[in-house]
Amino acid sequence: MRVALLSYRSKPHCGGQGVYIRHLSRELVALGHQVEVFSGQPYPDLDPGVLLTKVPSLDLYREPDPFRTPRPSEFRDLIDVEEVLTMWTAGFPEPKTFSKRVARLLATRVGDFDVAHDNQVLGYGMLDIEASGLPVLTTIHHPITFDRRLDLADATSWRRKLTLRRWYGFLRMQAKVARRVSRVLTPSESSARDIVTDFGVDPSIVSVVPLGVDDVFQPPTVPRTPGRIVATASADAPIKGVATLLEAFAKLRTERDVELVIVSKPSPGGRTETLIDQLGIKDAVSFVHGISDAELVAVMGSAEVACIPSLYEGFSLPTAELMACETPLVVSRAGAIPEVVGPDGLCADLVTPGDVSELELALAALLDDPVRRAAMGRAGRVRALERFSWRAVAVATAAAYQEVIDRADR
Repeated sequence: MRVALLSYRSKPHCGGQGVYIRHLSRELVALGHQVEVFSGQPYPDLDPGVLLTKVPSLDLYREPDPFRTPRPSEFRDLIDVEEVLTMWTAGFPEPKTFSKRVARLLATRVGDFDVAHDNQVLGYGMLDIEASGLPVLTTIHHPITFDRRLDLADATSWRRKLTLRRWYGFLRMQAKVARRVSRVLTPSESSARDIVTDFGVDPSIVSVVPLGVDDVFQPPTVPRTPGRIVATASADAPIKGVATLLEAFAKLRTERDVELVIVSKPSPGGRTETLIDQLGIKDAVSFVHGISDAELVAVMGSAEVACIPSLYEGFSLPTAELMACETPLVVSRAGAIPEVVGPDGLCADLVTPGDVSELELALAALLDDPVRRAAMGRAGRVRALERFSWRAVAVATAAAYQEVIDRADR
């Protein structure tokens, strides 16, 4: 099959979108399919055999100057004007404007592809693509309605709430588009239920295809660092539960020699840095970001314990990757995380999301039990290898492609 894989941003090495695009495209090509990725900035790292067509935006959220004002010479068309006006009025334009740009590109190339695969863009342009005769399938990792609810609950002023409501305005569009596409793929039963409930999608068009773990994630070959806890989470997003972890860690720090490494980049002077200062743990908390897969594996394998404190996850790929590294886990009983680690408690200890005391006790108990840590790590790796394969993801996804192609031909 000839596949157009569409993603409005595909950050390499970290962030679910870029990881999904890279590994799925590689395995589809290995199965004999032709794959061309259409992506906005940041662009993905892709493997040999996968084509990349860049769909440049104004890149308004790039580092080190997010929310920048473009120079007049950067504007190319009315889509660019819409993009910057939406940002200036506190909205998030990328899903809509990318979908318009990629629909315009594909309008002249409909005959080059058998199917278009939307990676949670869910912009109106996807409906234009399908109307042109190219079948469209979409992956929804989880409905962003959960992020919206948690962010609004965390907001402390009416002004902040108003800004957040405007920022998440794209969700109305995403819900409308999700209800009209031919097929929805999602990585967990938890996300499938939430997509049906929050977006009003017909459950008969939703299929669960778990994500995979790349072979690079291996157990460490050097001793783990005593007392090290690792977390992989977007530092300033309330949905990731980092504040709960920091408070639990601060309590641990009063009784034992521990350190916390977070794979993320906090906003300078943001909520996470402020909380670290308030808790007096700045000397024991460090951040790493922008690292390669090999460096990420080394960080994951360096910890005696890892923690996923999220308040919600549509799948939690870092959980599966940590399991593949034989790193014992304390995780939140939230969203799809229990599906990933399994129901028997062999691969991770589960705690109540947002419960600082429960998280502290679970981390302390695991740090004090090297025999159990080793057994948990071994069980986690076995489960990761048995259940989470990118080749299996590609096979299931290709079968879904064929289904939407066959339906379009009827």
